[in-house]
Amino acid sequence: MIGIISAFGAAISWTYACFIWRSQTEKYKSIDINLVKNIIAFLIFLPAFINFSFLVDSKYILTLLLSGVIGIGLGDTFYIKSLQIIGTRKTLSIETLSPLLAALSGEIFINENLALRSYAGIVIISISLFILLRQRTNLVVNSLSTINEQNNLSIYVFPFLSVLCAVSGGLLSRIVFLESNLSPFQTTEIRLLGAIIFLITIKRFKINFFLKKLDDNDQKKFLLSIFCGTNLGILLQQIVFKTLPLGIGWTLLSISPVISLFFSSKEEGMITKGIILFTSLLFLGLCLIIL
Repeated sequence: MIGIISAFGAAISWTYACFIWRSQTEKYKSIDINLVKNIIAFLIFLPAFINFSFLVDSKYILTLLLSGVIGIGLGDTFYIKSLQIIGTRKTLSIETLSPLLAALSGEIFINENLALRSYAGIVIISISLFILLRQRTNLVVNSLSTINEQNNLSIYVFPFLSVLCAVSGGLLSRIVFLESNLSPFQTTEIRLLGAIIFLITIKRFKINFFLKKLDDNDQKKFLLSIFCGTNLGILLQQIVFKTLPLGIGWTLLSISPVISLFFSSKEEGMITKGIILFTSLLFLGLCLIIL
């Protein structure tokens, strides 16, 4: 039960943070926002390293660093690039592949055999998410760049890479939890460190610490978004990876786009009968997985 609650908590936390980060992308580069938020989140959870044995757990540290690089560093970079090229709606539509990919990865690589009912729930949720997101034709990020609408399959490389990296990062975290006694706090901190190392290298060790340029109100909102979206969000995500099979955990985490649809009616428009129908199907899928 703690894994299920954590998944919903992570989805809500991440959704809230994204609405704040989205407003900042109009002024600052996404990679700068990602780097600054990860550094601050890393400092907040720094006490997680108290009494931590770097030598004894060196194998798992390397795995988690790689997980942070792939899942948070590369995955978020490809995700942001996808937003710039094809927009939020199409990006999130392709992201609906992640639950099924996570379930198959768990079964292939770590022998997590799910019941047929669970697979049915995953498929129902993926289809419901896809249709819900396709209905939101105005869900785009206009401030980043002009969206390429040409019928060119190459523009979908970045969202597919984003999905692949995110699931791979989650798989590595799940493997560490199965083989070690590391806590979600510790694994969160190590993954953040991996992402920071990667992003700083990409930025050639130049950090645009834009937080000092924000007014007091925006600073408070941004710091709150870091705690909710990065610290609390990734911590709860790690609890999900620790307590639930990868496919089920990832499916529950994937409901954040649906939460975002209802989070701001001003941005997303009116709630239609179709949205209510497919949201009901989505919760039916959740029941098949949870019950």
